[in-house]
Amino acid sequence: MVVADDDGESIGLFEPLLVSEGAKSRSKLNELAISLVEKSSALAASLPTPIAASLSDLVEVVDCYHSNLIEGHKTDPLDIDRVMRGDYSDDVETRDLQLEARAHIEVQQWISRQKNEATSFSFEFVREIHRRFCGGLPPSFLLVGTGEHDRTRVLEPGAIRTYRVQVGRHVAISPAAVPRFLARMEQAYKPQGRTERILAASCCHHRLLWVHPFLDGNGRVARLLASNAIRSETSTNLLWSLSRGLARRGKEYKAHLQSCDEPRRGSLDGRGTLSEGALAAFVEYVLETCLEEVTFMSDLMRPQELRDRLMKWALDEIRSGSLPPQADVVLGALITCGELDQAEVDALTDTRNGPAKQLSTALIESGVAQAKTLHSGLRLSFPVRLKDQLLPGIFLMDQAGQTIREI
Repeated sequence: MVVADDDGESIGLFEPLLVSEGAKSRSKLNELAISLVEKSSALAASLPTPIAASLSDLVEVVDCYHSNLIEGHKTDPLDIDRVMRGDYSDDVETRDLQLEARAHIEVQQWISRQKNEATSFSFEFVREIHRRFCGGLPPSFLLVGTGEHDRTRVLEPGAIRTYRVQVGRHVAISPAAVPRFLARMEQAYKPQGRTERILAASCCHHRLLWVHPFLDGNGRVARLLASNAIRSETSTNLLWSLSRGLARRGKEYKAHLQSCDEPRRGSLDGRGTLSEGALAAFVEYVLETCLEEVTFMSDLMRPQELRDRLMKWALDEIRSGSLPPQADVVLGALITCGELDQAEVDALTDTRNGPAKQLSTALIESGVAQAKTLHSGLRLSFPVRLKDQLLPGIFLMDQAGQTIREI
């Protein structure tokens, strides 16, 4: 059994954990957080509930794809979609990436169900996210290189590291010190008020990486923890993805993380050991990135533009014989209300039950509609395979997938 080293570090080493109310940057950060709440709420209010639910299904894949991309793992969105339907590739490398993607989405779904823990930064919640994510990884992804004489170690899901680590220029705290630093984070990140909690989630993103509690997988945990906490405060669930924005602004992401590791820059840079100015700049970057993603999704989901893209696709399918006539009529109604029962489909298409049911079946088989049962309502869907036709640009397919940070 490995006995973890403890250098007796003071928890003051990673203070400040929050941008102080007296900081010059605080008013701007407050304004950004308030704007994020307002614009996120407007996005949610603009979408019929069934359409918001269908969009969330797709954004789960979007979030997973871009979080993988940040780690240097470029997984085809179609492969992610297939694995969630139990379709595994015969290619070992692709299958391993699929397993990683499935683990990410399943832990995301689990977090979404933890209503009381949505904004929690507790020691046990952090460990449970890591345990669930890493517990779903293929064995090859659990072998972690240490850089020490080319040695590799096996990553234990949910286990606090027992070895010393260095990430770039940052030498992480001794392993046995990790629990008390995480306990300090849990204590500090319980602010009152929505704005304060959004700022706390952004700060936590870096400070968790600074502690580096696990041998590997820290970046995944930090992004899952922070993005879900922020979305919870904006009441938008999975209608937009922070990971997409971080992947899109990857160089800035890396630069801000490194800057936040730097010590205080003089008497005007807060009262902690680390730079408060750098932490404030990172929070500003995170909130601006969130706002950009909300704006992107709001533009993408504008009713008329979305209708135009959907109708163009539907009419092309009808002309080719892939969809029956009047499929465009049903889809036009779905884009407005999000869901139709079979009687409403009958009325729209002016046909008897048999032909209308065949039309509904054709729409479901195409992936652009879904129904929980044969007798439940028909709901608009956004299949991954139609990403370019219906929601162009939602996946950053041209990114190189360079690793942002060894986390």
